[in-house]
Amino acid sequence: MNYSIRRGLLNHFKCRNVDYPSKNGKVARFQVPDDKVPWNIIWPEYAPPYYTSPHIMGQTWADSEIDDPGFHPVWNVVDGSTNRCSYHGSYTVFNNFPQNPVGRTGLAGRGILGKWGPNHAADPILTKWKRDENQSVIYHELSKKPILQFVGIRRRDCGEWALPGGMVDTGETITQTLKREFMEEALNYLEMETEAKKQISAQLNYFFTTGVDIYKGYVDDIRNTDNAWIETVAQNFHDESGSLMDHLKLRSGDDAVDVMWIDISSNLDLYASHTYLIKLVVTNHNAHW
Repeated sequence: MNYSIRRGLLNHFKCRNVDYPSKNGKVARFQVPDDKVPWNIIWPEYAPPYYTSPHIMGQTWADSEIDDPGFHPVWNVVDGSTNRCSYHGSYTVFNNFPQNPVGRTGLAGRGILGKWGPNHAADPILTKWKRDENQSVIYHELSKKPILQFVGIRRRDCGEWALPGGMVDTGETITQTLKREFMEEALNYLEMETEAKKQISAQLNYFFTTGVDIYKGYVDDIRNTDNAWIETVAQNFHDESGSLMDHLKLRSGDDAVDVMWIDISSNLDLYASHTYLIKLVVTNHNAHW
């Protein structure tokens, strides 16, 4: 089965009909019913508020406003050091504003996202089998399938449990982002001593070349707007024997306030589209859900 690009997340619920997060309080969205989401549905009454957070203005990693005379983006291509391509093909640009490929969100502008159009992220899904004290794999009593565990973090911004992922920095490969985000959020890499950083980085080098693509594409995220949205690459890094993962000392850092191995089941309720991504991993491994 090809896991590289899937259409299962080409919908959005979490970024509609809820207030938009900002550092200065919530921003109310224009209410968008299910039947008015597609852009090809004529809706003259649609009047979403425009919001781009002041805190991203002038940041080196962020775009300028569309009407800035010095800002000349080229859409649907790799524009200099910025990748403006979508995993789902060409998106529409209307009045020089890129349009969310899934449809209306109730908010125009860039919100708190750095780039107009797609904002590329990467989500590492590190898994191992749940084992007993004798190192035997544990099977669920009802499904009779083995139980997977994954490394989850509790996000600092909203308190929800999530994958330890983040945005792709300029010049980074996806593999570099996946490794960096995991080390920063699940191992507190940024506060390690220099020698410890070298050791853990070397220890994980090979492991982070073994990733299996689970999903590439749009993410249903509360930060999405009509003109800026998040797309991710999710890769599964599975330690079949547990020999590496069992010796990692998990310690939350950067954007995480907690980190732990979490048993995977259908009861998971994770941030954004992360539950969906975990379910794809479960299917891949024929594990308990």
